[in-house]
Amino acid sequence: MTNPFDPGYYSESELRDFGFKSVGENVRIARNCTIKGIEKISIGSNVQIDGYCSMFAGMGWIDIGSYIHIGGYSVFIAGAGVCMKDFSGISQGVRIYSKSDDYTGKTLTNPTVPKKYTGVRSGTVTLERHVIVGSGSVILPGVTIGEGSSVGALCLVTKSLPSWGVYFGRPVKRLKARSKDLLELEKQLLDEHQV
Repeated sequence: MTNPFDPGYYSESELRDFGFKSVGENVRIARNCTIKGIEKISIGSNVQIDGYCSMFAGMGWIDIGSYIHIGGYSVFIAGAGVCMKDFSGISQGVRIYSKSDDYTGKTLTNPTVPKKYTGVRSGTVTLERHVIVGSGSVILPGVTIGEGSSVGALCLVTKSLPSWGVYFGRPVKRLKARSKDLLELEKQLLDEHQV
């Protein structure tokens, strides 16, 4: 009997048939995800997207590299594009917005209002190689998190962050440098798995 509490993951053949822009090898996407704009989403190899994630690329695009994990309950609002480069990852409940309403009260808000009355802020969000983002963090439009940086849980990222730092807070502040030891581990992994 199938476990009703475990929806499982789509098979690779199912994923290839759905119409993604591209899908690599060893990709696992939970069956209970919500994904819109599939034709504008590219996924590399060795990727796992856990349950209850929502990805909306209808007016934008999403580019997910290889060796990436996206924790459950995460949300991508990708109206202006979201890019996750190789070996980056996000923990559970991370929210990434490449478009956001103006909250100052100077304009009207929400998608039912004609664009000329709104002040939507937009900009591609990029997580460079080896970036990791902790649970419950929020990343706002136009942010690039530099290579190798880590963002702690429950952080608010409102501006781009330099490479190889450890960041925490609301809004985030740099705590210290992050070790580059993981680059040697990446090299070993890739050497072992060359085709």
